[in-house]
Amino acid sequence: MSEPWLDDPLGYVIGAERVADFLARIYEREALVVHHNNPERFAGLISLDAVDRAVTSLDLKDSQLSLADATHDTDSSQYVDSAGFIDRGAVADLHRMGATIILNQAHQFDPALARLCRGLEHTFSSHVQTNIYLTPPSAQGFRTHYDNHDVLVIQVEGEKAWRLYDKPVDTPYRGEGFESGKHQPGELREEFVLKAGDCAYVPRGLMHDASTAGDKPSLHVTVGLITRTWADLMLEAISEAALRSPGLRRSLPAGFAQRDFDRNAARAHFAALAEALARDVQLDPALDLMIDTFIRSRGADNRGTINEACRGISATDRFQVRTRAPFRIADDGDEVAVVSPGGELNFPESARGAVERALSGEAFTLAEIQTEKPEALIATLLAYGLVTRL
Repeated sequence: MSEPWLDDPLGYVIGAERVADFLARIYEREALVVHHNNPERFAGLISLDAVDRAVTSLDLKDSQLSLADATHDTDSSQYVDSAGFIDRGAVADLHRMGATIILNQAHQFDPALARLCRGLEHTFSSHVQTNIYLTPPSAQGFRTHYDNHDVLVIQVEGEKAWRLYDKPVDTPYRGEGFESGKHQPGELREEFVLKAGDCAYVPRGLMHDASTAGDKPSLHVTVGLITRTWADLMLEAISEAALRSPGLRRSLPAGFAQRDFDRNAARAHFAALAEALARDVQLDPALDLMIDTFIRSRGADNRGTINEACRGISATDRFQVRTRAPFRIADDGDEVAVVSPGGELNFPESARGAVERALSGEAFTLAEIQTEKPEALIATLLAYGLVTRL
């Protein structure tokens, strides 16, 4: 089955004509509801039958599947055995009685969802995860709440009625989770129904709830965007500045935790350090470090490399950097380091020209890679999914 979301992942989810406005005006600020009027638009991502197969045939652990029912608390002891595995019969029974089945981190075992995540990771430069929600008719999984990460909701089958309220916390940190009784929903601001092929974007901090509409089960995928913040970058920049500033590395005053500690001198010193930081802090080293951390944390997109593991590289073969492959070419002493998913690849300095040619984006052949062992270099880039055979 073709996967049309691979060419433009965000554009396929919300519509290519909306992407520019979404990133400039809507992202992190307000909700977006898109009615594509095409029930089959997301049919290739997941299906009710695929969920049935996963739940009834895989040995899922309690971290991979959970149940939720807004009408009463559902405890994992009701459907998890003593070894931590899911009791398939209990899950089916509780689902029959109204519980929503949630497959957590579904992209880890579903290749289509994994490829969608990789595409969206390129767009947002953030970790992207997916959860699958299967809710029976006339049921609601969660009470009104907010998420501490932005989500794209992709309706695959059935219909779900959504209600949006206020934002008790604007763009919360990852650690600022919803607390029942503390965070109030406020006024109902918007209601809509997502049908198969529709989608919605809900920014973090926006209170919401949803229930099945119609007499059929609702199946949707929630795509979570786990982003890094300006605060994260500032903290990284301060840490990097501390490598150059002995004053930032000095200990706090002796006795600072004592009740009678005089803070006046500490306040003055703190203000002086902050003033010096404003002059010394640098964006580029901190941002490079965050880029490298992001790239290394990704999984290699090397689909097909196992099938081709024993295939040689001939003079007529053509290669090109893989679309949206994450990497950065960096110096590492007397070597050329290619920061890539899972770590980094190191090549001798003499291979710099060959590495840069291979990763330039232009198609190439074996003869155009001028280095001592061109076959080995190309084979390594193939294995890590940085280039692909045309």
